[in-house]
Amino acid sequence: MCNGDSSSDRTIVLLGKMGNGKSATANSLLGHDLFESKPSLGGVTSACMLQTTVLDDGRILNVIDTPGLFDSSVESSTMAKEIAHCINLAKDGIHSVLLILSLRSRFSEEEASALNALRKKLTLDDFLANNCPHQLKNTLEKCGNRTIVFDNWTEDEGKISRQREELLSLVETVVEENEGNPYTGELFQQIKKDQIDEAPEGKSTDVNVAGLVEMIESRLKESISNLEKTLAEERAARAEAHMKSLADMQRRSVR
Repeated sequence: MCNGDSSSDRTIVLLGKMGNGKSATANSLLGHDLFESKPSLGGVTSACMLQTTVLDDGRILNVIDTPGLFDSSVESSTMAKEIAHCINLAKDGIHSVLLILSLRSRFSEEEASALNALRKKLTLDDFLANNCPHQLKNTLEKCGNRTIVFDNWTEDEGKISRQREELLSLVETVVEENEGNPYTGELFQQIKKDQIDEAPEGKSTDVNVAGLVEMIESRLKESISNLEKTLAEERAARAEAHMKSLADMQRRSVR
């Protein structure tokens, strides 16, 4: 038992495209249907939400469900607001980020692009073993190839318990690699600074979310701009290589 030691509490953030099953996975982790979840082509979650449960060993598990930040229809201002909201909910830091993918759909370019943008902001395998898309393979390598197939619709209590424990074990692996320290980067430090500066006589207060949104949106736009530039350079390089290959073939055919 952890005897109420807050340092052993865990905060997990779920990311993924709308309809990939983030809310269902969150409920499986919590052991209760605390987030609204139903089979849907679109998303059920419209804003970042936090739910908490007490694990069997007495530790507190905080699970933050997020809306579809990976969808191309989401504007940078909306994404910035939700990232700021997510960070505000996880005031003591994030121990692990779960990327939820559906085995029913492909890992899209917009998922890869959004994940890259979020990674830069937070400083931060069946289908995987064969014909794994390069973008997904690259993402998995950056995650230490920590993956798990999670069945959110099974009614087998034993299976539910086993996959839940397996996922929490992966979270503990991340925590150990980080020497027990949750992620608390510049944005988290800004939250604490705002709370200290604005709190009267040590009382808690809401963070200046507007300031965080402005900071995050600015960095998101910069990140997206850099990503677009990189993609353009890669396309130009591929086109140049293709033209060179054609020229070489023509020279060989003339001889």
